[in-house]
Amino acid sequence: MERGIPSGTSVMNQLNKMPNHVAIVMDGNGRWASRRLMPRVAGHRAGVKSVRRAIQFCVKNNIAVLSLFTMSIENFLCRPEPEIKFLISLLSDALQRNLDEMHKQNIRIRIIGDHSVFGSAVHEQISQAHALTQHNTGLTLIIALHYSGRWDILQAAQKLTQQAIDNNIDPTMLTENDFSKHLCMQDLPEPDLMIRTSGEQRISNFMLWQFAYTELFFSAVFWPDFDEEVFADAVAAFQKRERRFGKVVSV
Repeated sequence: MERGIPSGTSVMNQLNKMPNHVAIVMDGNGRWASRRLMPRVAGHRAGVKSVRRAIQFCVKNNIAVLSLFTMSIENFLCRPEPEIKFLISLLSDALQRNLDEMHKQNIRIRIIGDHSVFGSAVHEQISQAHALTQHNTGLTLIIALHYSGRWDILQAAQKLTQQAIDNNIDPTMLTENDFSKHLCMQDLPEPDLMIRTSGEQRISNFMLWQFAYTELFFSAVFWPDFDEEVFADAVAAFQKRERRFGKVVSV
């Protein structure tokens, strides 16, 4: 893969057309650990460092929104229970240890998803993170926890349907804009760039509605090895693409 930007260099100084919103599917923790003859949880623990690197890259390069696919609903249903409990504990611990520092960096935290499956302690942490950082104006950090794109679309449809019933609205008069107002990230720009690590080339039920015109970048690097250089490669690839949104190719 072409390496055009030295690690530690702000891509803002090298390139233009930065993505405004980057979404990342953080994949490969388990395989990273297995190749080192370590338990899967060791990969998840190592992946926390990559989260920090991704956040700092966005802060340094003035990327407005970073969305991290932390745990899907499918993960929650299909993974062994001890691993799920460890992931929730790891996220809780990382949030507790880093919340004050992220607040000092003017980072706004939003944790999205179906949180009905979690206990009161997790709900309290989510509320605390939202309340402390809600007025911050720097990077918006989206943590997708027990989230899926299909769930997001379904809950939006349910809310819009109820709104139409309550207000006696003709369903044929509803628009995409009416619908999108009920999605988890209705007040944020849709992702410009999606990055997935570990070599898998699918979006795995992430932001199905929001990814309609998102540029996709797939890296063979496992998530614990994701660093500023890989992030810069993804941005450089994004900047070489012509985003037409259905328009005619420019000549």
